[in-house]
Amino acid sequence: MRKALRWLLTLVVLIGTMAAGTATATAAGKPQTTDILDRLLAIKGMSLIEEKPYAGYRYFVLNYTQPVDHRDPSKGTFKQRLTLLHKDTARPTVFHTSGYGVSTNPGRSEPTRIIDGNQVSMEYRFFTPSRPQPADWTKLDIWQAASDQHRIFQALDGLYPGRWLSTGGSKGGMTATYYERFYPKDMDGVVAYVAPNDVVNHEDSAYDRFLSKVGTQECRDKLNNIQREALIRRGPLEEKYAAYAKDNGYTFKTVGSLDKAYEAVVLDFTWAFWQYSLLSDCASIPVAKSATDEEIWNTVDAISGFSFYTDQGLAPYTPYYYQAGTELGSPDIEQPHLNGLSRYGYQPPRNFVPRDIEMKFKPWVMRDVDSWVRKNATRMMYVYGENDPWGAERFRPGKGTHDSHVFTAPGANHGANVAALDAEDEALAIARILEWANVAPASVKADPGTAKALTTYDARLDGQDGPRTLRP
Repeated sequence: MRKALRWLLTLVVLIGTMAAGTATATAAGKPQTTDILDRLLAIKGMSLIEEKPYAGYRYFVLNYTQPVDHRDPSKGTFKQRLTLLHKDTARPTVFHTSGYGVSTNPGRSEPTRIIDGNQVSMEYRFFTPSRPQPADWTKLDIWQAASDQHRIFQALDGLYPGRWLSTGGSKGGMTATYYERFYPKDMDGVVAYVAPNDVVNHEDSAYDRFLSKVGTQECRDKLNNIQREALIRRGPLEEKYAAYAKDNGYTFKTVGSLDKAYEAVVLDFTWAFWQYSLLSDCASIPVAKSATDEEIWNTVDAISGFSFYTDQGLAPYTPYYYQAGTELGSPDIEQPHLNGLSRYGYQPPRNFVPRDIEMKFKPWVMRDVDSWVRKNATRMMYVYGENDPWGAERFRPGKGTHDSHVFTAPGANHGANVAALDAEDEALAIARILEWANVAPASVKADPGTAKALTTYDARLDGQDGPRTLRP
């Protein structure tokens, strides 16, 4: 029934777009514009922040009024920022979120390029400026965020009646999954990139096994030795850190001390290398024993970033760490090569959120999502990188699910995408995405192995899919 209604609406839109830019008469005799911006602003709660030109599209930065609590709208509202890359109301639409903030510059996710469609990008609730004031942090959970997406979809579905796909990378891939779990009738397909799935938060041995085998022994030893030297030389390097913090106005109230921040950066080093770098990059890592203090500092800083665990570095990611410590879970890796040198171990999310924000972990939330994906996934696609540590705990649709797929890009990191798959998997993934969006050419339906994206790569539009932070 829904597909038939969409077909009818699409026909109406096609007829309407023939007169784009003109006005038609309503039954009451009042003019009704067909300009897309006017139609957007006719939606209750939608307002324009700015429009930016881009060849072949219209690009809008918008605000949409959302309830702070979807269960009780009387508790107030906040303005949620979103963007719209508009191509044509007759084209399919991709609903994208990074799970963090939203860029106000035009950009396409990979599925948008593949299907040559429109793209709606949503800023996740509680990321600045889409944060209720005052902030009731108990209203930051995956159901509330999925309900934000659901309301935006409902508001825009009448303007874009074609097929809809949801997508996102990392926390955005998790977000697309949670949205599908709670509102499975909204989207016609899901393309989730490098999405972690920490089902049992206190059991993280999969990450330890991954880090003991990833890449080559030679590379792993080089990385481990850099970490060891950074902790062995803690005294002089922390003096450098203190001077660096003073020069830049950095403070350490949230994590508790410069010493704890320093160790957090060092303990992230190996994980962050595999998350962001390729095996070939190991050649640039110095030999730890013969490296100077400056070389050790520069190497760790380039990979982990000494600014990250400062108050100023953590503040933009408070919503992520809050969710990691209340629902999403987070890795707790052993790193036995640092025994006797580490004072704090791999620190939990609680250490990275201001203490005046209360946190309580809900272990049943991820178990529910994992069980739903294993049993009910329909037209869901997961893409992981072979060398990305976040893929050690991943989503796995079960045998009883429908038209769902898990792909692994050889040698890829946390930036893995469909284009990084081997040729056979890439063609299959593109074919499924085109089919889900109902834009597959006849040749692809006859032979999925011929599938290609409907638009060519545009360096200005087609960057990586969402931010790649030190956490997902």
